[in-house]
Amino acid sequence: MNTILAWQEYCKTLAPRLQAACRRMSAAADPAAMVKTLEDEEPEWPFHYRMHRGGWYRLGGVMDGAGAKVADSLEAWGEAALAAYGGDLDALREELEDAPLHATRFTGNTHYLVAPTGDGPSDYLQLEIEELQEVRAHRLGKNAGARTQGTLAELIDPPVSPACYETVGERFFRFRRLAHVGSILACISAQKADAPPLQCFLDDWRESSAGARSAFSQHWVIAFREYFDRYRQTRYSAQPIAVLSGKPAAFGLAPGAGGLELHNALNAFDRETGYPFAWFFHMLTTKAIPHRVAQTVVEDALNGFAYLPRRDVNVVRNWLHRPYAV
Repeated sequence: MNTILAWQEYCKTLAPRLQAACRRMSAAADPAAMVKTLEDEEPEWPFHYRMHRGGWYRLGGVMDGAGAKVADSLEAWGEAALAAYGGDLDALREELEDAPLHATRFTGNTHYLVAPTGDGPSDYLQLEIEELQEVRAHRLGKNAGARTQGTLAELIDPPVSPACYETVGERFFRFRRLAHVGSILACISAQKADAPPLQCFLDDWRESSAGARSAFSQHWVIAFREYFDRYRQTRYSAQPIAVLSGKPAAFGLAPGAGGLELHNALNAFDRETGYPFAWFFHMLTTKAIPHRVAQTVVEDALNGFAYLPRRDVNVVRNWLHRPYAV
């Protein structure tokens, strides 16, 4: 536990310097420029860019018809406006018909960067940087959205197609999170008696030919989520996300196929993905490989067709005996 606390405290110490680096990043910064800015601020930790994930947004503020900012927080504005009308949402909507206001959102991408701290699969720092841009999303009032808003939440945050967005500001970068993956995983493990699925996933990586050939953080990032339980204690959940430039490699194989045909298909998948035994980990995450393949692989090994290293066959067999999902 002392090691866990030490890494947590170190991340708190390092975070302000990384926050400053994020604020200095140019609006036009690409991954290489992001890494260079971080190196200038914190040369001790050479972060490596891995991937980005987009398609999400946060609520922004309120603008009038001329584009002037009325409120910085859409949620706070909505609560105050509704209170001013005594909680009468219909009256608020009618007022908005005569005073056209627009809600803004911050569309976002999360950039993931990593810096190794040791040789284990969870021994690395993971830095998350948000790329944000404010857009005008929708008109507030009766005509906003495709359906009548029956609650304040539906009024301020109705479904809106991104095609309707209008950019109102330059994009910018903001520090989101710095975590030592091993320490967060230890906190997750302490939440339950059984090992969490992510721990099993990392253990299988370490025991397999994948772990013998490359670092986990070269091919995966971890999507963390913090939340409070009913006792207001901080809890964590985590999910491995494959670092891919597009969709997973194709895996076309007829149901029931095994032997040499399966061997060739698995080799092709691993070769395109970039490391051995990749098919097993994508079977558990991206679902690019059907689960039935695991059973066939073990059956082939029992029948003397050993096209996988023994260590990999053991990993597959153990998963069949005690399956987990990540």
